[in-house]
Amino acid sequence: METGTLISLSIYFIAMLAIGFYAFKRSTSDLGEYMLGGRKLSPGVTALSAGASDMSGWMLMGVPGAMYVSGASSAWIAIGLIVGAFCNYLYVAPRLRVYTEQANNAITIPDYFENRFHDHTHSLRMVASLVIIVFFTLYTSSGVVAGGKLFESSFGLPYETGLYITIGVVVAYTFVGGFLAVSLTDFVQGCIMFTALILVPIVVMMELGGLTSAIELSNNINPNTFNLFIDASNNIPLSTLGIISLLAWGLGYFGQPHIIVRFMAIRNVSEMKTARRIGMSWMIISLIGAMATGLFGAVYVNNTQAELADPETIFVFLSQILFHPFIAGFLLAAILAAIMSTISSQLLVTSSSLTADIYQTFLNKQATQKQLVLFGRLSVVAVAAVAVYLAHDRESTILSLVSNAWAGFGAAFGPIILVSLYWRNMTLAAALSGMIIGALTVLVWIYAPFEIAGKSLSSYMYEIVPGFIMNLCTIFVVSKLTPIPKKDIVRTHDAVEEKMQAL
Repeated sequence: METGTLISLSIYFIAMLAIGFYAFKRSTSDLGEYMLGGRKLSPGVTALSAGASDMSGWMLMGVPGAMYVSGASSAWIAIGLIVGAFCNYLYVAPRLRVYTEQANNAITIPDYFENRFHDHTHSLRMVASLVIIVFFTLYTSSGVVAGGKLFESSFGLPYETGLYITIGVVVAYTFVGGFLAVSLTDFVQGCIMFTALILVPIVVMMELGGLTSAIELSNNINPNTFNLFIDASNNIPLSTLGIISLLAWGLGYFGQPHIIVRFMAIRNVSEMKTARRIGMSWMIISLIGAMATGLFGAVYVNNTQAELADPETIFVFLSQILFHPFIAGFLLAAILAAIMSTISSQLLVTSSSLTADIYQTFLNKQATQKQLVLFGRLSVVAVAAVAVYLAHDRESTILSLVSNAWAGFGAAFGPIILVSLYWRNMTLAAALSGMIIGALTVLVWIYAPFEIAGKSLSSYMYEIVPGFIMNLCTIFVVSKLTPIPKKDIVRTHDAVEEKMQAL
């Protein structure tokens, strides 16, 4: 490893650990602070924290890799994500911030579900917690896989060593500093990612003679590269279902706990508009940079006759070839930032569910705040260990792991969160039934041995679409067939409506 690269990465690691120690001093005295930062996040930290925890290693590795292979047809994912994120900021974020505080100061999504529907049986909390634990463990493993690939392709280290370095640093600052550490490191990591995704594609285009020249060279290689409706990997037109499946990634935003928990933590709901403007600007520019990296990186590799074994490492390849070792270290830190920001968020959300929704609710109702924080920290370590174990299977691509977990959360939680925030007549039975049906639909769609013309169901339609629709239909049907909510539930909902109208 070049000395300059090593210095850059060392500075990055030290900075992340320093933030963790700072957060430890500021916000870990009780479970509410450890898991939600005491609801004190500024709009800037809220926006970049939500963005960085969302756009994990898949934005610097998965998206460029998909564009490298399939061309502009993969941009439908980005379009769907941008629309979904904007709607999430507009329709979910402010109302969820108000509702979770009204609903007995809920600090987790299962906590919100239970308080929203006054579920004294804890069944809704339990099912929601299981969904979080199962899908987030899978989701976390995707980030660890990205870390292993990064260290292997960049530094020549064994894949397994990369796994342990990645998870080790993340666990250290998450274990110590909790939610505030995760949010502040996400903010810094978001800034690093943003800068890197502007710098790399611009330098690649300059190497290719400018934007016009880069586009011409790309079209000479494959005239379908910039065609949104043709998959450039095989020059076959995208089907309508294929485009819908790619756009449907945007549906997932409404049910992602590691993203929407940021909205619950902003210090004042009136600042949500500022957070939305910052977050959407960051997201749009970053996604454009990621797509340009893959498109023009493919041209650069073709022109230079270089060898690239894994398309998902195109960002790493360009960083090492085109930049001074010190700058290359900064760019590699951007990938680590993307990976670590998401892993830390997922670890904390899973830990909060294990602590508040299972340990405190079912195993130790009299636990002190000190005991809860300790159990939360131990849960971070336990979930990380399972994620590393799963990540030893290096054959899974980052994008496929992310897509499965994204669909699971979007289909299980998304419709429930949306409807529960706006429709006061939604019932507990409807929420529970919808969550189970949504999650099971996704699992069946992915793993059931059903094929059409020799292809799996997922190859025709992204599993979030049938899962989301089935959940939504279940909610409305079951709500109509079960007794309307009690007056105190309606009263809380009306109080939220009044507060929203006053904003």
